[in-house]
Amino acid sequence: MPAAAAELKAVIPAVKRAVVGVGTFEPTRSPATIFVGTGFVVGDGLSVVTNAHVVPETLGAGGKVEQLGIVMNDGEGIRFRPAQLVARDTEHDLAHLRLSGTSLPALELGDSDAVQEGQDLAFTGYPLGMVLGLHAATHRATLAAITPIVMPSLNSRKLDARQIAALQRAPFSIFQLDGTAYPGNSGSPVYDPASGRVWGVINAVFVKGLKENAISAPSGITYAIPARYVQALLQQK
Repeated sequence: MPAAAAELKAVIPAVKRAVVGVGTFEPTRSPATIFVGTGFVVGDGLSVVTNAHVVPETLGAGGKVEQLGIVMNDGEGIRFRPAQLVARDTEHDLAHLRLSGTSLPALELGDSDAVQEGQDLAFTGYPLGMVLGLHAATHRATLAAITPIVMPSLNSRKLDARQIAALQRAPFSIFQLDGTAYPGNSGSPVYDPASGRVWGVINAVFVKGLKENAISAPSGITYAIPARYVQALLQQK
């Protein structure tokens, strides 16, 4: 695999420049900046894609001046940049944040419908957030399977309200990866290790709860939302 390793090594610096933390800022809070997940920049360099479940439903509860935005390590410390939530897709657990000002390096979205089982993948994000100092980490993976979002429980008593609601909607397929992601990885880009083109978005919590509700111990499997749903999200106003 020397060639594959060299390709990923060449791609990682460009990917890391487009991967950001997603968090909130409240000046009277300690710490003022709180990390909630990973995101990545697309399009014109001012759009950030992440998971919907990492974006707080309400901001500034109790009269606090709390802002949503991105969190970056500029080499001298943690820097917060405000962003606006412009679209939320709860069915596919995706969110589109919009920055103002100077654009950032962006990743290109690929055709997730063309991805096949067995393909090599990579994902970059913040597996434990600010616990590890907000330094992006990259992991290799293989597309192990393309599976339905919900796997009906063997025992109906183990179905929760969220699973039942998902079963009532039209099913869609997700990517099942053999790599291990952590809650802070939610929103990380899953990409082609040769080109850096994004094929999906890591979902470390939301999907696992739908597919593995009946499993008492964590499986170590990681899931990702195909990029086709990101394309649709970016078209929403």
